[in-house]
Amino acid sequence: MADQTSQTRSRGRPRTVSPDAQGSTVQALDRGLLLLGVLAKQAKATLTELAMRIGMPPSTAHRLLTTLQKRGFVDFDEATQDWMIGVEAFRIGSAFIHRTNLVEAGREVMRQLMEETGETANLAIADDGNVVFVSQVETPNPIRAFFSAGNRGPMHASGIGKALLAEMPQDKVEQVLQKNGLPEYTSKTLTSPDALFADLETTRKRGWSFDNEERHSGMRCIAAAIHNAHGEAIAGISVSGPTVRFPDHVIAEFAPKVRRAAAEVSRLIGGTVPKPSE
Repeated sequence: MADQTSQTRSRGRPRTVSPDAQGSTVQALDRGLLLLGVLAKQAKATLTELAMRIGMPPSTAHRLLTTLQKRGFVDFDEATQDWMIGVEAFRIGSAFIHRTNLVEAGREVMRQLMEETGETANLAIADDGNVVFVSQVETPNPIRAFFSAGNRGPMHASGIGKALLAEMPQDKVEQVLQKNGLPEYTSKTLTSPDALFADLETTRKRGWSFDNEERHSGMRCIAAAIHNAHGEAIAGISVSGPTVRFPDHVIAEFAPKVRRAAAEVSRLIGGTVPKPSE
């Protein structure tokens, strides 16, 4: 009888077992981690494929996936009906993030950028209309910008966010705005589509973006996009600091250094940097 129960539980939880039972809770966690592991290897998979790979009923797999989706650990593509890893999985794997190609390649470049400018260097990616910071090299100056790994920020009020938006087609930017809006954080936040699109056009032409106290009063930021082998913008690098250390003549000095840093990270990951449209 024990063998039969063991076999039953290996395929799915019996209906008679309470979801709050200690053994059942651990089993659910184990299955959720198995799902994440499969998605990490396959990149994308349908519910049926995942259920067969793990060996559980689709209904059970779906409950686990929707729970993980609620927490941002997985995403679901309505068009293709595919499940995939979500950006919040970064929070769990952040202890090993230095082993990823992008962050590992960017670390030394960021350190050099910080030394050249004397300001904090940041690395971030885009997710769901936000930027997610994945690495930072802080300046030794006592007053400095700080974004912990996994921190999110709005794209329209972020140097890296605007650098990435400038690389997107207009309809994609419009989708981001329709979903997240243009909330105001300071008196300088770009809160109208026309103002934002004009800023993105300037960014596109010169190859770098400028956050002029648009997220935090008294803080400025210069950023540029990092590209993959297909020339697609996949991340951004920036320097940020207090406005008192970012007067206009310093902006002109720092901007080419940030662009070169982004181009160097792109080169290190095998990327191709498109020329500015100007």
